Amino acid sequence: MAKRILLAGESWTSTATHIKGWDQFPSVTHHRGADAFIAALSGGDYVFDYMLCHEAAEGFPSTPAALDAYDAIILSDIGANTLLLPPQVWIHSQRAPNRLKLLRDYVERGGGLIMVGGYYSFQGINGAARYRNTAVEAVLPVSIHPYDDRLELPEGIHPVVAQGAADHDVLAGLPAELPYLLGVNETVLKPGAKALLTLPPEEGGHPLLAIGEAGRGRTAAWTTDIGPHWLPNEFLAWQGFRPLWMQLLDWVVRKG
Repeated sequence: MAKRILLAGESWTSTATHIKGWDQFPSVTHHRGADAFIAALSGGDYVFDYMLCHEAAEGFPSTPAALDAYDAIILSDIGANTLLLPPQVWIHSQRAPNRLKLLRDYVERGGGLIMVGGYYSFQGINGAARYRNTAVEAVLPVSIHPYDDRLELPEGIHPVVAQGAADHDVLAGLPAELPYLLGVNETVLKPGAKALLTLPPEEGGHPLLAIGEAGRGRTAAWTTDIGPHWLPNEFLAWQGFRPLWMQLLDWVVRKG
């Protein structure tokens, strides 16, 4: 039976003003950033519910039972505010469950959680993702800085396998060299967690892929994007991308 994964976030809306001499007009476009990622992982043991950022504000699970319907949750480029401020709180000044605490409890009773990097992941651009000192950070395998944690790498940096991690099941059968990245969220590996992939030592050795356990559950931090711009199309097309992520999901889904 297929495992269910909830991927929340990885979408945005852009507005633009087009000026042509005396004339101008506005336009609005909406973007889905995870379609290529889901396509790359399709046809396996996992089915994905893709909940866009604006849908998650109201629709992200707000009860233990609703979370338990999923074998793992992926948070991708969705700031803490979107989960902390559902309409009943933000608009109607009514109480609502704290969904960051619900996620922590979900992991501790056996759920899987992966945080994917991005401008609104970990602490994010201008520190605005705001996951530091939250219940979500408490169960992640990495600690989050209190400031803008983006590490832009416009020259392109090839990550490496962490020391002592080459024989881990998540990395089994991968090609020796990984494609380049254009950025990560800088984090710090927690005691007891394990780094599988990192930036090279000369680039600070920061975690790219870290895994850990909390209670009965397992969590992972993938500190770059799952699509452009930090993750180039060449990385998505890399022959090791699907095996890496399938094996990561195999590891992180709740234990029997």
